[in-house]
Amino acid sequence: MKEKIIIKATEMFFKLGFKSVTMDDISAKLGISKKTLYKYFSNKEELIEAGCDYIHVIIHKKFEDIIQLGKNAIEENFIVREMFDEMFKTDGDAPLYQLKKHYPFIYDKIRERESHQCKSFFHQNLEKGIKQGLYCKEINIEQTVLFYYLLIFGINEHYESEKEVNKNELGALKYHTKSIATAEGLKELEYQLSKLN
Repeated sequence: MKEKIIIKATEMFFKLGFKSVTMDDISAKLGISKKTLYKYFSNKEELIEAGCDYIHVIIHKKFEDIIQLGKNAIEENFIVREMFDEMFKTDGDAPLYQLKKHYPFIYDKIRERESHQCKSFFHQNLEKGIKQGLYCKEINIEQTVLFYYLLIFGINEHYESEKEVNKNELGALKYHTKSIATAEGLKELEYQLSKLN
């Protein structure tokens, strides 16, 4: 039952908004009493944290699955972007923006945790791209990881609309790739962008 609550509540939080979804809404959607809900979670904040932990596990698994596809480094980044677009479709404000605005203490914990996972993926992607001849071998990997991480998280925490987040994330991906790509990498970037149209 606890896992069922987490899954349904998380789906509601991300689709309808962390602030707007109430414990009453969640219990009604699950067809359980509030007493049952409070048996597992003493308050909404605790349930939001559990939901964010659940999303963390899913994202980590999806990162691993994407890496296992064996795509080139640039296509891999486009697949990751598409994965995030699908996962965080919402009827309200962008999820990270909402968390930072309404639940900053939860947001800070998430950002600290996700920092390692995202940076690790970016690092692997850069090493792969250099080996594949798509990224310039002269780039400073640690610095590039930090720049791209700050760029992506900056977009997510400052834009209220998910549509604006998606548009600016694509712009950031183009900017990031162009700044490190070889001639071959630029061709691959153009190919990936052509597939979006």
